[in-house]
Amino acid sequence: MRTVEGRAEIEDLDSFLETIGDLETEFDCAIQAFDPDYVLGEAHLRTAVEHADRAFDRGENVARERSVEILLYAAGRRQINRALRMGVGEGESDVVFVVHSPEGDDEAEEAAAKAVRDLLGSSSADSLAADRIDHDAVTDFFDVSEAELSATDATLADLVRERVALLDVKK
Repeated sequence: MRTVEGRAEIEDLDSFLETIGDLETEFDCAIQAFDPDYVLGEAHLRTAVEHADRAFDRGENVARERSVEILLYAAGRRQINRALRMGVGEGESDVVFVVHSPEGDDEAEEAAAKAVRDLLGSSSADSLAADRIDHDAVTDFFDVSEAELSATDATLADLVRERVALLDVKK
């Protein structure tokens, strides 16, 4: 799995998603764009990818496309329409992409990541920086209460990764 961070100007979301889909086909990789405000580091995304791969391997995937399954796990939700809030929308914003070859093809992943970087142009962002997280937005999105946070030594990122893992149990 590779991540690509940057800033995107998305004028037409459908066209943007079609371009991403074309890159997925060209490089045989899953490519998913995320609003980094809801991503709690690379480990969060890696956990989502691992669980999505496991779901596909077991034939238990909800989504037809691996990239959408990755989004579902990252969001900790089974409903695509609720998980989409974690995706990107039209306008200019920071974005973080997951580029993943389910076959473990490092060359394909790197080529696809380069194509995504080219799509973003020269823009860059530190989208996965821990200090950029909107604590209130994340706790609301992932339904983490202050009582839950205070009852454990776990970090918010730990609790979000737990929600990703628990998605398998909730099936």
